[in-house]
Amino acid sequence: MTPEPTVQELFSLRGKTALVTGGSGHLGSALARALAEAGASVILSSREESKALLAIKQLPVGEGAEHFPLVLDHMQPEALPAAFERAIQLAGKVDVLLNNGHEANGADWTNVTAEQFTRQLANATGYFELARLVRNRAVETSQGASIILLGSMYGVVGSYPDAYADVCPASPVAYHALKGSIVQMTRHLAVYWATDRVRVNCLSPGPFPRDSAPAGMVERLMNKSPMKRMGKPHELKGAVVFLASEASSYITGQNLLVDGGWTAW
Repeated sequence: MTPEPTVQELFSLRGKTALVTGGSGHLGSALARALAEAGASVILSSREESKALLAIKQLPVGEGAEHFPLVLDHMQPEALPAAFERAIQLAGKVDVLLNNGHEANGADWTNVTAEQFTRQLANATGYFELARLVRNRAVETSQGASIILLGSMYGVVGSYPDAYADVCPASPVAYHALKGSIVQMTRHLAVYWATDRVRVNCLSPGPFPRDSAPAGMVERLMNKSPMKRMGKPHELKGAVVFLASEASSYITGQNLLVDGGWTAW
């Protein structure tokens, strides 16, 4: 009989390679660090090579691991096959895909244009195209893969208008539509790719505002949150390692919310 793996073995990413899009950003940098700390080699992508180079220098390097910068813009789907092939050339394989990159638009429902709305939804197109490239490669090489899409609590529940009133623009309606579609796309791809040994899950953060976020909005969000505080980027690290590793080997099609209890209301 095969020996039962230990908890340490289940959560280890040693020998694995993870492609992280948007890995130099507010949450992306913490997520990339988590995967590196678990032992993975990280292909860290950004639209700007200088940002990717700087970000990988800040990643710990485990035994046998190596990190690589990659220029990639998931909002240009026609360029993704070439970018993915470059990732394979650099690292040899991709075992984990973390679709974290995001092109934002702050226009709310009162003034967003049809063009802006459609452009925001194109983030999901990029997520899908990259996920399909990883899945196809996994099948061609007879390897499994773990794909993680970044959702949001706002892909599950409605906005909280009181948090924004008289402080800043409302939470963008196109963002809510985008994140809801990502949660549903997770389920769809998971059931189609399960027999390919390709797991697809969604990681949905709750309120994790940047330091530059309006103080009034942050205070109102804290008052609404069951835990009465905002999330810190490092509080996503355990969740992403769980979904990327064999610790979640029998989990696919799920949306893991890390939201301080927000969606429990």
